[in-house]
Amino acid sequence: MPSIMPIFGTRPEAIKMAPIVAALHESELFDCVVTVTGQHREMLDQVNELFGIVPDHDLDILQQRQSLSAIMTRTIDGLDKLFAQKKPDAVIVQGDTTTSTAGAIAAFYHGIPVVHVEAGLRSGDLFSPFPEEANRKITSQIASLHLAPTSVSRDNLLAEGIKPEDIVVTGNTVIDALLTTVGKKIPFTDPQLENLAAGGRKILLVTTHRRENQGDAMRGVGRALARIADAEPDLVIVLPVHKNPAVREAVLPALEGKLNVLVTEPLAYGEFTRLLSHAHVVLTDSGGVQEEAPSLGKPVLVMRDNTERPEAVDAGTVTLIGTDEERIFKEVDRLLHDQDHFDSMAQAVNPYGDGRAAHRTVAAITQLLGLGLRVADFTV
Repeated sequence: MPSIMPIFGTRPEAIKMAPIVAALHESELFDCVVTVTGQHREMLDQVNELFGIVPDHDLDILQQRQSLSAIMTRTIDGLDKLFAQKKPDAVIVQGDTTTSTAGAIAAFYHGIPVVHVEAGLRSGDLFSPFPEEANRKITSQIASLHLAPTSVSRDNLLAEGIKPEDIVVTGNTVIDALLTTVGKKIPFTDPQLENLAAGGRKILLVTTHRRENQGDAMRGVGRALARIADAEPDLVIVLPVHKNPAVREAVLPALEGKLNVLVTEPLAYGEFTRLLSHAHVVLTDSGGVQEEAPSLGKPVLVMRDNTERPEAVDAGTVTLIGTDEERIFKEVDRLLHDQDHFDSMAQAVNPYGDGRAAHRTVAAITQLLGLGLRVADFTV
């Protein structure tokens, strides 16, 4: 029985890989050997617990304030030893993290086919997002099978010379995970969030963590949120703040003493999806949230100047606004007070998936290994 090794190390990877792991375990064709790097630790473990994933191997590479170079080298070194011992028939990497690129490189060195989930996303700027744009381009040069979430991503790969027969449009597995999780209505561990969900006040949900936004840009985000809090006393701003000290040091000082700003620790995925379902507007620099929120009819303002997910921008459910303090304030204000504008974003069609991306993924792997045929591509 062929051994398939999904490799992931961060919370976003774990969320998007979880449906694939479940589908592989359900298949009678493969032995699924889950390997985590531990690039994230607590947040990664929370997702694994939610989805019932028990890793077979854990490299546990996490160190305080680790550099990108340290993540890369420690991951490649750990996987090099593991591949020499276990010899998987194929590895699966997801997206654009340092874990995914290190996993692809290590597998390539061992002659192991690489399956790239969420392949083909491109911003067109090698340094934004950093280092993700470079990571995903590197991985595309190594992968044997490219699982593009949308036709736009497929076209990006074709433009770079990837063979059409090596690309499958699956939809994004984050929609599989979201639809499974949001229906569970998982309780909040923070009583303030439980009370907020029951109270009916409008919520502005904020997430920010991008490396390229850290520093002055993120301090501007903090100031913009403080202005919004002062201008909209009936609105509650909820900020599950990233663990990275650089994020906290930049964004939190401006929010001290604001009674309608609720700062929490990072939420477990199940709690986050429930909070997302209660949000009125979402303000983020995250990639995954750009895909998740439209599935729940939530307008998304993206604090970036470009995006590798243009489908939602084209559909009208996402607006790129950058990190300028004044722009953030005005765009949030518009969504709060212009009902027609709000409705036009909230009711746009989500182009990212139908909940069957994992099924298409496993079918594509069976064809890669000569055990079956892929199924029809995802279309909107």
